[in-house]
Amino acid sequence: MSASVVPTEPEAEEKPKKRAPWGVIALVLLTGLALIRNGSGEFDSGPPQPATAAAAQDSASPRPSASAPVTGSTPAPLPYSAVDRVRIPMIQVDAPVMPVGLDSDGWVAAPPPDDPNLAGWFTGAVSPGENGTAVVVGHVDNTKGPAVFYGLGALKKGNHVEVRRKDGKTAVFEIYGIEVFDKANFPGDRVYGSTGRPELRVITCGGGFTKRDGYSGNVVVFARLTGVR
Repeated sequence: MSASVVPTEPEAEEKPKKRAPWGVIALVLLTGLALIRNGSGEFDSGPPQPATAAAAQDSASPRPSASAPVTGSTPAPLPYSAVDRVRIPMIQVDAPVMPVGLDSDGWVAAPPPDDPNLAGWFTGAVSPGENGTAVVVGHVDNTKGPAVFYGLGALKKGNHVEVRRKDGKTAVFEIYGIEVFDKANFPGDRVYGSTGRPELRVITCGGGFTKRDGYSGNVVVFARLTGVR
């Protein structure tokens, strides 16, 4: 870029020139989200879990594909744009979104845990609404109690996730699957692989919990673009 040209958009709006391969980050993305649940006992019941939580603990059992047939017309993919906010009306989520990338150790950085109402968009993948699989992550709790995605496991097929982008457009995604996967057997290709259309994964910690190891798994919401406004 010429030195005489001054960008009119924040640096975060610049499209990444190189994105990390999913095979490399399939596990490290989620390890960075392992957060010990409040030890006070106030939240002993833990966050809600999808109905698949128990089955997901048995890695020997074959898991059905999360993908579902596409019905109706699919909106055209959007161009790249950084992300502003995420809304999930069914669980009263309305949170700002910060860009997150890889830290100095090669791990995907999670949002700061001291802000319970903050999500992160992984900039190494596509932006929400682009053709491909976008990823939004967030903590399930912190030492003071529930955080932004505490209620993620309570979502159902047909619920919606709305992502407001910096370009003023809101990408609306419809959930078609929600599951819990053990971190030790996380199916990275299935979760992160492109389906050939704009999709979104919303991810937080879940499954069993111990003070020594934190959460054993991750709740993953599978959603596809169904509207733009």
